[in-house]
Formats: sequence, C-alpha cells, structure tokens
Amino acid sequence: MRSCSASRSKGVRQRAMCGIFGIVGHGEASNLTYLGLHALQHRGQESAGIVASDGHTLRAHRQMGLVADIFTAPVIENLPGKAAIGHVRYSTAGGSGIKNAQPLFVNYAGGQFSIAHNGNIVNATELKAELESEGALFQSDADTEVVMHLLARSKQPTFEARLVDALRRVEGAYSILLLTEDKLIAVRDPNGFRPLVLGKMKDGVYVLASETTALDLIEAEIVRELEPGELVVIENGVLRTSMPFKPAARLGRCIFEHVYFAKPDSVLFGSSVYEVRKRLGIQLAREQPAEADLVIAVPDSGVPAAIGFSQASGIPYDVGLIRSHYVGRTFIEPQQSIRHFGVKLKLSAVRQVLKGKRVVVVDDSIVRGTTSRKIVKMLKAAGAVEVHLRISSPPTQWPCYYGIDTPSRTELIAASHTTEEIAKYVTADSLGYLSLEGLGTAVDDPKRSTYCTACFSGQYLTDKLSQSAGGATKLSA
Repeated sequence: MRSCSASRSKGVRQRAMCGIFGIVGHGEASNLTYLGLHALQHRGQESAGIVASDGHTLRAHRQMGLVADIFTAPVIENLPGKAAIGHVRYSTAGGSGIKNAQPLFVNYAGGQFSIAHNGNIVNATELKAELESEGALFQSDADTEVVMHLLARSKQPTFEARLVDALRRVEGAYSILLLTEDKLIAVRDPNGFRPLVLGKMKDGVYVLASETTALDLIEAEIVRELEPGELVVIENGVLRTSMPFKPAARLGRCIFEHVYFAKPDSVLFGSSVYEVRKRLGIQLAREQPAEADLVIAVPDSGVPAAIGFSQASGIPYDVGLIRSHYVGRTFIEPQQSIRHFGVKLKLSAVRQVLKGKRVVVVDDSIVRGTTSRKIVKMLKAAGAVEVHLRISSPPTQWPCYYGIDTPSRTELIAASHTTEEIAKYVTADSLGYLSLEGLGTAVDDPKRSTYCTACFSGQYLTDKLSQSAGGATKLSA
C-alpha cells in the first residue's frame, strides 16, 4: 500500500506511499539525503527527488526511477549546499509521471521554497477548485501543490505564519518538509497519521525522516518523533518548536505502518516494527491455530509474524518462498497486467521444503485476493498437501484516504465476502485473520485509541469522510 500526493485522472486525490528526508547544517547535505532516500526506497520506487540550498539559491533534481540510478556523482555535485530535502514516491494509475515527482519547487513573491509531503489531503479537490476560480494555475496533480498555493497566497507576515495559515485549511494526513533559502521546516498533522522522526548528528546537524532506518544509515542519533500538530523550524543551527495545531482528541497513527509499510529495523510510534510484527504473529497463532508441519512466510513483510506464529504454536519455521529483490511490491504496481505477471516474478516456491507438508503460510494482508490465490496455488504445485493461510491483520474492508493505496471498496474482497468464501477463492484449506482486538493487543493499544484502523473498521477520523458501502467484488476463477 502507499502514500503521497497526485490524482487518479480527475480530482486531486493521490494514493501512494512516500518517504521524506531532510538535513540541515552539513557540507554534504545532498550526499546524505541520497543515502537517506536509499534507506527509504521501500516507501517509494517510482520517482525520487532532491532539492538543496546553498543559503541563497535552491537547486532541484527529480526523475523517474530508483534512487541509486537517478543520483549519480555528477547530479549530486550540481546540488551544493548545507541543507537539502528529498522524496521517494509510489503512484497509482493516472498519477504517474515526472510532473508529480517531489519535492515540488516554486518561486513566489516571498522568495523560493520547496516541499516534500507524505500523506493525503482529503479536501484537496475542493480547495483546488476554489484556488482555480481565483486564478491559480496548477502544474501537477499533487494535493501537495494545493498547500503551496495556499501558502503563497497567505497574507501572514512570516513564512512560518503563512504555512500555518495554509495548513489550517486542509484536512487529512501530512508529514511535510519545507526548504527555503535559509531554513528547514517540518510539520506533522494533528492526528499524527504519518510518521516523522527527528535526529541529530555531531556539530549541530539536524535530520528529519519518515523512518528511523534512514537515521541509522547515516549514523544520526534518534532524538524523538515529532508530536502530532508540531511545527519545527531549524535556522542558523538553532531548532525552534511550536504547537500551532492542537493534537486531535483521537490520534490516528497509521496501523498499517506496523503491519506492512515500515522496514522491520525501524522504531515507529515508539515501538520496534520487528517486535510488533512478531507479536502480531504470536497473537495470530493464539486466535487462529492450525494443525500443520511447518510455518512459512510470504516475504518480506510476513517474516516476523511467521516467526512469532511458529514460536507461539510450536510448529517449526522454514523458508518455503523465496523473494526476488529485483521486483517491487506487486499489488501496488500501476497496472493490473503488471501486477498479474509480477507474482511469479516476485516469488518462487522451495519444493524440497514444501513437498508432502501441511503448511501454514503467514502474510500481512489480503486486498483483492488475486495475489493470495496465486501464492496458494504455487505452494500446492510445489507439493504442499495442505495450505492454511493466516493473515497478521484483520480483513481489509475499507479504502484508505490518508495516504495508502488501497483500492475502492468494490475491489476489496473482504468488503463483500465471508472468510469462508475468500478461503475457497484463494484455494486455501483454511483461512484465518487476526482480530481487531488482537491487533490492538499486539501494538499495546488494547482500546485502539491512538491508531487509525479505518481500513479495517471503516471508522474514519476526519470530518469530511463518510462510510459508504460500495458494491460487491465478483470472484472469478
């Protein structure tokens, strides 16, 4: 699943997962931003960009492709300065293209600034229509550009005040980095949907990133996560922080970051991603036991949960599926034809492990069901006599509007089919999901009062969104 900003054909609603990174006070800011983006590559593999400031001028480079292919030595040399921000991005059909690659960059009456955004603004379509009626011209489909126009048009006296003025008008999820000629600014929405962490290196160098794994790579000390509603300004080596937005009464940290998005070596929302995923598997084994000879994982995000399931159940863990690391995550490819073909490219079965065995296979989620169906059939073709599919999250029944690429509700198989019907479709001998209550236990939030679980429960946390049932998914062989 994914997050960022651009749209499907009409409107301004993008659903893609992104990663952001920023650094200020280092002579090789662009080089370190390149490394930070490399560590965040799992959050976006379609485009990447870096904007750097030398204190007087902003310079940008954005391109479609992977970080290592885009940012060669000559490109980095053309991005001088002691401050930089970067962005990696996924997109969906209708939102692909260099015009939507970030960070976005603008010259306006007050100077220059650049912005990198992880999240999704749910009232962007209405704001865009209003701005266009007032003469604004949009260069991209990104909802991020709405923030840029609002900021540039604000009458407030300072840049920070203009930013706050702009963000007071938006609703939804945003972790944002902004770079001007002389300062780096970070801000997080009042619900805290998307993560954003502050780090520090020696000599007063500050770093901000979507995940702690990016700080680990460049040997930066993890200071803390930004609070929901917090604004941080770093200027002339000094960090200032304020709370211009009151944190929401009901926080909305994205539970799917723990289930799927984040790298397992990251610390997210105060918890180790690896340990949380392992606890998901332990709880899953308690709730959905199976008689089997071995436990395997759908790599890579299913591995910690499979290890937890094995430990709790006493069933041995083994490697039954091998993932090719040269293929991206299948269900977020832009076209169905690529996604259909990508399963066999991505995964291969280990016959020697599976032959004659009753197998529990642990995965993080089922979206449309097509990938799970191919995996189960692959395991049986490799000799597994029984395949028991276990999912380390509840059924995904509702689309996400806060920066994740879940399809419309009509495409979500669990929105219109029972567990038994889904098991039959994917050809599994049994299927078991983790309960919503079990999910809360695993993330140490039994009342689920600090996490957004809208994709499982339909309980959206912003006023604009309402629960609409949608149609039914049709299953075909």
